[in-house]
Amino acid sequence: MSNAAPKKLEGSARERLLAAANELFYEEGVHTVGIERVLERAGVAKASLYSTFGSKDELVRAYLEARAERRRRRIAERIARHDDPRTRILSIFELMGELAADPAFRGCAFYNASAEGPRKETKASRICDGQRSWTRALFAELARDAGAADPEGLARQLVLLYDGAMVGSSMDRDPSAPAVAREMAELLLDAAVPARAARRRPGKS
Repeated sequence: MSNAAPKKLEGSARERLLAAANELFYEEGVHTVGIERVLERAGVAKASLYSTFGSKDELVRAYLEARAERRRRRIAERIARHDDPRTRILSIFELMGELAADPAFRGCAFYNASAEGPRKETKASRICDGQRSWTRALFAELARDAGAADPEGLARQLVLLYDGAMVGSSMDRDPSAPAVAREMAELLLDAAVPARAARRRPGKS
């Protein structure tokens, strides 16, 4: 492990606070990290936090919102490379595999925040729930485009695979988990769209 000092954060007070929150909350948890550590990492005074966000809860909300936007953009950019809905679905697992190979990978920020927090609705929990709903809706849309007879059912299965790959790659420190999930997703797609599977098998007309 390197003992080098972390790189100084640049930008406005808001940008530095969000950058510090993104580092520390993702690495250690939104409840574990106290606000003083965020302020120290950002290099700003407490007054800047309260004038910009109002509270730590609002900073947590902004951190999760920024990560949600980043994930949606990243997935949208990846699936836009492909025209075939089936390939688009599989590319989501491929993208996860690339992210899981990063030494800084700590799993899903939304799963982590949900597991840490109380079992009640908060601004942060609404963002986590919204991100999960977005993922399920995306899989359903792509499953429908792929010709699945039950796109909602297939989407539910794909989300469970996505969950398992995300948690497994983090907790087991196994960056190959998304590749295994991708193989399983292919089997689900073959079962959900049998006509397409028959065309893919050699010797079939």
